Amino acid sequence: MSRTLYTNARVFTANRAEQGPEWVEALVVDGPSIAYAGDEASARALIGAGDEAVDLKGCLVLPGFLDVHSHLHLLGDALGRVQLRDARDLGEIQARLVAAREADPDAPRVLGVSWLFDSVPGSSPTRQMIDEVLPDVPVYLDANDLHSTWVNSAALAELGITRDTPDPIGGRIGRAADGEPDGMLYETAAMFFVWRFLGEVTTDADRDAAAERALDAYLAAGVTGAADMSFGEPDLESWSRVVARRGGELPFHLVAYWLIENTGDEAQNLAQVERAVELSRADDRPWLRVAGIKLVTDGVIDACTAAMNAPYADGTNEAPIWPYEQMAPVVAAADAAGLQIALHAIGDLASDSALDALEHAAAVNGDLPRRHRVEHLEYASPGTAERMARLGVTASMQPVHCDPSIIDNWIARLGDERVDRGFAWPEYRDAGALLAFSTDAPTAPHLALPNLFIAATRRSALDPSLPPYNEGFALPLGEAIGHATRDAAASICAEDSRGRLAEGLAADFAVVDADPFAEGVEALLAARIVRTVVAGRTVFER
Repeated sequence: MSRTLYTNARVFTANRAEQGPEWVEALVVDGPSIAYAGDEASARALIGAGDEAVDLKGCLVLPGFLDVHSHLHLLGDALGRVQLRDARDLGEIQARLVAAREADPDAPRVLGVSWLFDSVPGSSPTRQMIDEVLPDVPVYLDANDLHSTWVNSAALAELGITRDTPDPIGGRIGRAADGEPDGMLYETAAMFFVWRFLGEVTTDADRDAAAERALDAYLAAGVTGAADMSFGEPDLESWSRVVARRGGELPFHLVAYWLIENTGDEAQNLAQVERAVELSRADDRPWLRVAGIKLVTDGVIDACTAAMNAPYADGTNEAPIWPYEQMAPVVAAADAAGLQIALHAIGDLASDSALDALEHAAAVNGDLPRRHRVEHLEYASPGTAERMARLGVTASMQPVHCDPSIIDNWIARLGDERVDRGFAWPEYRDAGALLAFSTDAPTAPHLALPNLFIAATRRSALDPSLPPYNEGFALPLGEAIGHATRDAAASICAEDSRGRLAEGLAADFAVVDADPFAEGVEALLAARIVRTVVAGRTVFER
């Protein structure tokens, strides 16, 4: 097999000091792996007459990004919906919905995504706001964080939701003062009613097209692998079809965490864990690794559904979706089976409870190799970082979630000194906990470079003119890249195969047409990925 020399570039390896040089001049790729990373003269000495040489024209080379908290089918689906993240008032939201209906008048439904609470009057969406412009076609609009869905009257009728419909476990049907549904479905109410219904009416072709869209979008963004945090049977079936059409392999590293729903019945909950164990031990899908399970233990601060130790500014609070008593047996069973456990916990009560469950599992199961994770940690109790470091638990966090252009509602919901410790990434680094960065796409843009800009500045990638949010929590650019590559790989137990550019590791890298190290971090906002290489093969080229 021939080798490929990549030269005329600045190569940032993401190596720690003890792992090798942080910067090199050239790479030699042999098959799927890096054969050499170092100076150009030594690299050229390893190339023979039949080998290829690629001139990268002075570009920056980074390790391939690993989006280790994402939702691939949801991302692909979102890319095909009406985009509402930058629609900053009700009139613009309504105008985009009307335009979508006019563009496709025969569509059975209008689907939108990523609207923000503070773009709606009083941060209180109602069905009447949509009915005003689209009364006759069902409209389903997923919130920016994917934890709530805003619908119109036609959608409520299609779902069969009335004033007599009970709230599901861990969720709530929004209701007006007269008891009638108001058009908002929170947490598991969105999952149980909307997502299940739309899943039933979605065709295999639609689902597979969404998977392909997500794959293409990630490769174009320099992302060489992802961990899907809401994986279930439809996802497994769809990716199996996609891989079959692609000749039995993917140009992408796919890791999955099996989503466990709280049914309220311990036996049913544990049966879901058994399915994850079965899939984790299967060897008939070399393109997929089921690494563990995912539990959504609480909601989100933006909708006042995250579980907090103290009430929100309006005096309300919310119970966890997974109370400790129901979570602990599931976590212990998964831990005993050798699965990784990923626990969504945005509020401090939720993260406290999540760590209680992980401590319980360690006490019950004894000394086992384990590397569990807590996802998001938007506001956590003081001392949480130190506790996670002692337990060996990864802090999985998303810089893009504190973009100042979307943070106002988050701040208003808390309304006190808690906002001064939001998204406190350095606490976890300083405590010695593993810190892994991701995007949580499609709850936020999937693009890796703007995510790094926010990590390095605490400024907005959507509106850079805005002042930074908690600027003291910004991280040096090289460190931020390491959290999105090297440490992201470690969070999925893949540090021995990818995440850095070093001899023997996978030849996964992204070529960027700007150098923010030399030009300043603002260069990330205009920079483009010009080439993405996965396992030694160029899978995207601009």
